[in-house]
Amino acid sequence: MTEKAQQHPGKRVLVVDDEPDMRGLLARLLTKKCSYDVRQAESGDLGLEIVAFWRPDVIITDVKMPGMDGVEFFRRVGEIDPTVTTIIMTGYGTVEMAVQTLKNGAYDFFEKPFDNNQIIHAVTRAMERTELLRQKRQFEALSRQLSEEGMFYGFVGRSPRLLQVHDLLRRLAPSNMTVLIRGESGTGKELAARALHALSGRAERPMVTVNCPAMPEQILESELFGYRKGAFTGADRDRTGLFLEADHSTLLLDEIADIPVSIQTKLLRVLQEKEIQPLGQNRSYPVDVRVIASTNQDIEAKIGRGEFREDLFYRLNVVTVTMPSLEEIRSDLPLLIHYFFNKYRLEYERPGLELGEDAIQTLLQRPWRGNIRELQNTINRAVLLGSGQCLSRQDLMLGQPLSEPHAGGPVPDVFDRLQSLTYGDAKEIVLKEFSKAYLREAIAQARGNISQAATACGMERQAVQRLLRRYQIDISDLRDGVAQ
Repeated sequence: MTEKAQQHPGKRVLVVDDEPDMRGLLARLLTKKCSYDVRQAESGDLGLEIVAFWRPDVIITDVKMPGMDGVEFFRRVGEIDPTVTTIIMTGYGTVEMAVQTLKNGAYDFFEKPFDNNQIIHAVTRAMERTELLRQKRQFEALSRQLSEEGMFYGFVGRSPRLLQVHDLLRRLAPSNMTVLIRGESGTGKELAARALHALSGRAERPMVTVNCPAMPEQILESELFGYRKGAFTGADRDRTGLFLEADHSTLLLDEIADIPVSIQTKLLRVLQEKEIQPLGQNRSYPVDVRVIASTNQDIEAKIGRGEFREDLFYRLNVVTVTMPSLEEIRSDLPLLIHYFFNKYRLEYERPGLELGEDAIQTLLQRPWRGNIRELQNTINRAVLLGSGQCLSRQDLMLGQPLSEPHAGGPVPDVFDRLQSLTYGDAKEIVLKEFSKAYLREAIAQARGNISQAATACGMERQAVQRLLRRYQIDISDLRDGVAQ
């Protein structure tokens, strides 16, 4: 590969011309001399299809072609992707059409036959223009995000520590560098990964997320790398793995510290070789995937215990983004409280709801060990369950032990099965089971009358109905009993 070829890895050129010899000449020239990825189209209609799914950086198109001519093709390309740069080729008698296309925004034009070096130079400059246009568009999108009060790709807050994270994400996003995102549970590690993807050149394709601890070892391996029909019992068809699904995009390996050592070995190979081998398949497939990993665990300690490969850690830990705890960005608490309160007030259709002074002080003074997720869940629950038009400290339901006995006897011992879950997930399960049992009993006592049940519970009828919908509580049998 020449020095010039090394300057353009992964850059894409589409050549559109009805003459096969001309297409082939340009494809060979640009592939050999510049190492561009070149595709060809024999008509404007086919060219538009390729633009729609392949997203070239530069297009070289003839002006005069059967069917759609180059002028109309250029106009239609602008509707799909206004950042792509187009170079026009003209033959005898079509210079006037090319000049008109230049006036409409085409970048350059050449008359056939042309000088090879001239074309190479023009395409190189066109690549630079496309990159500048796309950087400008990303900057404008970023400016719109930052113009919203305290918002940055889902993040809420303006504390210095959080702004440092924003700045690091912006600087890392355009690269293909592997990133390890570390931080406690509930600090927004997935939000950071999504921001990296949204600000990158891969944003046009969806990011693929893998929740590593949620899958058993055998399933995780087949999901990541795919498999061929007959590779194992139950493999009745070929399956594309998530690495291939994320080709030319981003793959987030969430909570990567929990993956088994056997899969760590295969993952290391993918990161080193940039290729995957599906189960039951002899051949490998190249993949262009940016890998982002996240964890809330002490990986160095796991390495010391032999539970995580040290070489994989260094492959993943090219750059680390450490998400701050809520305690570190405590100055953002008022913004976060305001944001979540308005979000759930709108979601649960309670526009007149207010936060009482004692509730605000409790939220501001509480040590949030579950970080932003715990704060969000607390406000979500309070807006959903709170009675009246002003939420009090009691409506937040904080600091109440779950193990207190109730009138019917001791609470069933469910905590063993909850210990393997995160605090937020365990709390959601307990809250859901409690709500379903409590409301069904209350409605049964009221013989199916929701209004009476709401009064007995000290709640509004609308609040009870919201809970019934949220937790999909079926009370048809209770109503049927009344009807009988």
